[in-house]
Order: sequence, then C-alpha cells, then structure tokens
Amino acid sequence: MIRARVWFRCAAMKDPVQPILVEPARIGWQAKFREVELTIERPFSGEELAHRMKGWITVDPGDFCRVVKPLGWLKIFDDGGLVVEMEDERQFQTLERTLSEHFGDQVNLELIPKSSPPRSSG
Repeated sequence: MIRARVWFRCAAMKDPVQPILVEPARIGWQAKFREVELTIERPFSGEELAHRMKGWITVDPGDFCRVVKPLGWLKIFDDGGLVVEMEDERQFQTLERTLSEHFGDQVNLELIPKSSPPRSSG
C-alpha cells in the first residue's frame, strides 16, 4: 500500500494547496418539543473533504473523485491531509498520468515515503 498527498491549484492564488481536516465535523440536533444536548464528532471521509473544496480549487471535485475512484482510495492522513491510497507504484504512475490528462497541472500527487512521519499542523 502506498500513499500520495493530493495538491490542488487554489482558485484565488493559483498556488498548490492541500485540503486539511482541522477538526472533525460536529453534528447536533434541534428537536421540536424538547432540548437535545447530544452532539457527535465525525471526521469527513477523503471524498467528503474533496467535495468541500468546490469553488476554492480550479477543478471540479466531483470530476476529481470520479477519476481517482478506479485507481485509489481517498483518505484523510494522520496529519489531516487529503491523500490517495493505492496498491502499488504502477497504480500511482497510472493515476498521475490520468490526472494530468484530465486536469493538466491543476492537480498533483506527492508520494509519501513509507517511513515518513506525519507533518505537523502548526
């Protein structure tokens, strides 16, 4: 299993950016007849995080997810960053080529060495 960081092109600044899950989504309820004090925290899936980037990046996140799906799995890495997991180097190279064909230089992958510790978020 290998992983690669996903870098999109920022729509405003045109710099490479990686979506980072800073904290889990916090979900609660509003009841009609009583007060409900229950909340749950759940991180987004990799695909949900990618979809949240709509309008902030130069590619359509739905198109990006459809291109990735046959070749890898979108995940949230230990540091909160969006990554693609693939079976082997061959799939990585195929996905890089496919992303380039669909999106040009607007999406890039950065292979994560197996011994790489998570990046600090601060």
